[in-house]
Amino acid sequence: MAESTPEATNLKAQYTAQVTADLERNAKEQEHVGAEIAALQEQLDALRHDQDLLANVRQALDGKGAAATPEGGSVAAAAATLPPQQTSAAPGARRQRKTATKSRKVTAAGNATAPSAVRAPTLGELIRNHLLQQPEPRSAAEVTTALAEAHTERNANGKVVRMALEGLVAKGHVHRTKQKKSVFYSVADGASAATTASDEPADATTARSAAESGA
Repeated sequence: MAESTPEATNLKAQYTAQVTADLERNAKEQEHVGAEIAALQEQLDALRHDQDLLANVRQALDGKGAAATPEGGSVAAAAATLPPQQTSAAPGARRQRKTATKSRKVTAAGNATAPSAVRAPTLGELIRNHLLQQPEPRSAAEVTTALAEAHTERNANGKVVRMALEGLVAKGHVHRTKQKKSVFYSVADGASAATTASDEPADATTARSAAESGA
């Protein structure tokens, strides 16, 4: 018997490797196809189940009474078990969802753009309301201290408060009296607590001029 040549040995090894690779690839393909078949079988079973439920629902809608489901439940229970894409196919359901979604968007947009119903009081309003509550005139320093304690969020420093007071004096809302070297402020006779944004000093030069004229 003739001995095998190196070429024949190499060729046999190549065939063996090729067949082994084909077997592995075949096994993987079988596993993949088997998984697809199992998934399709599940889908088929679900479709058959839905078909039975829909048939019972249609029978009830045709006026033949409340038909029982394969599981013995009511028609309403059967409808509740249907997938979303089937239960939502009722007449007008999709239109109602779109209308509700549009209404929510309009409401959200309106809330986002609606102006604030509460307007923050101006510094002039705060000063006049404070002076209204005082039994006697107050100095600019006393008013500044009171506003700084009651309204920490406002920039109620002495210079700003004094300018606002002089602006109110110029508009006739606040009365100014001078005792020795001190100046005191009180609400003018007939003035009410209600003020507008115009009570704020619009021009610093006007406020300084009013202060100088009373000095």
